[in-house]
Amino acid sequence: MTDTVGVLGAGLMGREIALVFALAGHPVILIDLTQDALDAARARLAEIVGKAVARGLMPADAPAALDRIATATDPAAVAPCAFVTEAVYEDEGVKAQVLAAADTAMAPGAILATNTSTIPITALAAHVRAERRAQFIGTHYFSPVSRMRLVEVIPGHFTAPATVEATRARMAAIGKTPVTVKDVPGFAVNRLLHVLMIEAVRLVEEGVATPEDIDIACRLGLGHPMGPFELMDATTSSLCLQAQEIMFDAYGERFRPRPLLKARVRAGLTGGRGRPGWRTA
Repeated sequence: MTDTVGVLGAGLMGREIALVFALAGHPVILIDLTQDALDAARARLAEIVGKAVARGLMPADAPAALDRIATATDPAAVAPCAFVTEAVYEDEGVKAQVLAAADTAMAPGAILATNTSTIPITALAAHVRAERRAQFIGTHYFSPVSRMRLVEVIPGHFTAPATVEATRARMAAIGKTPVTVKDVPGFAVNRLLHVLMIEAVRLVEEGVATPEDIDIACRLGLGHPMGPFELMDATTSSLCLQAQEIMFDAYGERFRPRPLLKARVRAGLTGGRGRPGWRTA
């Protein structure tokens, strides 16, 4: 094994996870199904880094980190990697296929992490071989990964203590602050966040305030860097609905998604890059 890092999935989270490892000096292999998706990810990363350098948020030599990111369309490309992160769509069936393929290709002893935001780590561990489960762990990053310092480190039932220690050390080495969280649906931060989001949507349903004013109130009254509707537009309402449905199944009424959120997702008002959401036409 080398200290090359693998990232499976070149979407919103995966591409930025690849970036933070590259900025920390690691060679990275970024993997997705098509070269078009990988080319789009590289273009988006170049845009992100360029803007960050212009604003003084990254050093002038940050664009050179992009040269450390290689791309591939075959999950077997993770074979030389000491640490691999799965960051594909938040669906257990999709993750199962990707994790199984990566596990088969990886060297014994290499750590396989999942960036799931809600699915229990022990459930996902069922999709890798028994001999990998001690090196299987959750690393839940927050968007935008290049700016948000927190990572929830979630050991599953089979995760070895040495894997937890090595993962926490690796997160710290790339400039993140790890917190260790018990393996429960939604972990810690999403359970707090989605209670807030559900109540924010309820306030709009009841006509108490507009999404714009609720965002202002959360920024200025609670000190949040962005309001709940801004956040839903950034991460997509469809992903928020999916997370709430998973937690509703696990915990019951306090995570029941609001009817307005469901209606907007059905209407395609999900937010995301270039798509209409709560605050974008």
